[in-house]
Amino acid sequence: MAAKKQDAGNTKKRKRLDTKTHESPSKSKTSNLAVSKKHKPHSVAKDKKQQMPPLTGRERRLHAKELADARKKKRRRHYTLEQELARLWEKMRRHEIAKEDRAKLVTEALQKMKGKISEIVGSHISSRVLQTCVKHCSQAERDTVFEELSPHFLNLAYNAYAVHLVKKMLDNASKKQLAGFISTLHGHVAPLLRHMVGSVVVEHAYELANAAQKQELLLELYSTELQLFKDLVSLKESRLLDVMSKLKLQKGSVLRHMTSVIQPILEKGIVDHSILHRVLLEYFSIADKSSVTDIIQQLSSPLIVRMIGTRDGAKIGTLCVKYGNAKERKKIIKGLKGHVDKTAYHQYGCMVLVCILSVVDDTKLTTKEIIRGFQSVLKELVLDKNGRRPLLQLLHPNSSRYFSPDDLATLSLSIPSLSLKDQSGESSLTETIKVSLGDQESKEDMAVDEVNKDKTSVDDSDLAESGKKDPLVRRQELLIKSGLAESLLDVCIENVEELLRSNFGKDILYEVATGGSDGIMRPTLDDKINSLHNAVASLAAMPKPADSQEEHVLENFHSSRTIRKLILDCPNFASTLWEKAFKGKSELWAHGHSCKVVSAFLESPDLKVQKLVKKELQPLIDRGILKNPKHKEQESQ
Repeated sequence: MAAKKQDAGNTKKRKRLDTKTHESPSKSKTSNLAVSKKHKPHSVAKDKKQQMPPLTGRERRLHAKELADARKKKRRRHYTLEQELARLWEKMRRHEIAKEDRAKLVTEALQKMKGKISEIVGSHISSRVLQTCVKHCSQAERDTVFEELSPHFLNLAYNAYAVHLVKKMLDNASKKQLAGFISTLHGHVAPLLRHMVGSVVVEHAYELANAAQKQELLLELYSTELQLFKDLVSLKESRLLDVMSKLKLQKGSVLRHMTSVIQPILEKGIVDHSILHRVLLEYFSIADKSSVTDIIQQLSSPLIVRMIGTRDGAKIGTLCVKYGNAKERKKIIKGLKGHVDKTAYHQYGCMVLVCILSVVDDTKLTTKEIIRGFQSVLKELVLDKNGRRPLLQLLHPNSSRYFSPDDLATLSLSIPSLSLKDQSGESSLTETIKVSLGDQESKEDMAVDEVNKDKTSVDDSDLAESGKKDPLVRRQELLIKSGLAESLLDVCIENVEELLRSNFGKDILYEVATGGSDGIMRPTLDDKINSLHNAVASLAAMPKPADSQEEHVLENFHSSRTIRKLILDCPNFASTLWEKAFKGKSELWAHGHSCKVVSAFLESPDLKVQKLVKKELQPLIDRGILKNPKHKEQESQ
């Protein structure tokens, strides 16, 4: 059976084969002809390839470059010109080139670009060439370029490459040219601020502008009327409330316009610019509670780190910390992770850290994210003008000795709609504005304000403007329990001479040596504080150098004043210093610059210190070497 099946299969195969072999002659000829025609071109191409020698790697690269250049010439109208400018740029940007040669190359490049600058400036190469030309060309040539570009500035402000040239032109612009550029921005400030590239141009113009021009840019962000008619108000009214009062603007329409400007900018995360920070501060001054809360919620994130680099940005950060809830404060502190040291060194950013240490009740989180960041760079912070401020806030809060009036004003900022302290004055001002308007919208605004006022009085317990925890308890947890105070003492003991001679480090050393305000470091760290007293006394007890150029600590400007202040304010230190450095040697130090330090023992308010030194210093008073402090008081009176 198997054999039969195999035979049957073979016959079928043979039949199929036979059908192929028994085709008609005409059909087979036509098929062969078609095949020959079909495959003939390929065979010819193969022959040609075999005849052509293979290309080298260099030849292949040159061929590819030629093809790419051909495509670019079709796509870019001024491609050949850009290549010529690039060759000139490679020569003119060299450091070793002579000024005369560079001037010739710059003039040649500007001649080639004349009449085409606005068309080619959007190119990466041409933009770089133009920036170099504007930097090194003559004033007449620069003015020519400015005039050619001035009708196209708004379009160029949106271009990622041309924006660099626009900034360079503004840097070199005359007062008249800058004023003309700012006037061209009128009506376009808000759209530009919503654009990643365009916002950079507005900010650059804002930084270069004078006070009147800054106000001109800001006004159109406040109201539709001011956007359309820029001459409605004189530039004397710098605050939004004053502008509203003078023009009798409706608060509701102003808020709606400002919200429509601010919200898209915040949604895109374009928060780096000082002009926006100023607008936000003005918005906070008139906005109702719900609007302010929404903005604070949006900003309470890593965005805040990008804002606190400006004066107004730091104020916004401070307000977000003060009026944010626990969740929002946590987001702000988490957002500062990895940026604590840089923020502490910053002139304005450090005030946000000061506010966090003064307000936030979650001391565990603050210790983990902020205090641990301080401890890794503690010595550098102590010696830095701005870095020491958060530390001084813990040691001596809100001291006018260490914080300027502007700094203290920043810490005491408030938002009228959220602060009970400011609501009475703010409500009277807004009512005055609305009564003078006397229309239906003003009545609606008054009704809304009444509701918000009632809500605020009900939600009073939720307003933790300065934290709910006792400030002394918060300081103890951040300074003592965290180990920061002990680390500070170690730094002061190890670097006692450097800190005493430092203009900024001496303040930290003084506060640590006295135990801090309210004696916060005592009695927990008394032993280490006494060790610091001994370290300073040992330094003062060193012999007076004969020929050395370096001054003794008792004669140095900074250290002598710090030691004098410690004698007056810390009796324990005064006793230690007398026993180690001055006893039996007071006459040696009673002359010259150090005599003020010796006199401090007589001026000390502590009777024990006066009694301790009286026997040795009284003869110096009698001989006229030292002045009696009682006579000084009489003379001053």
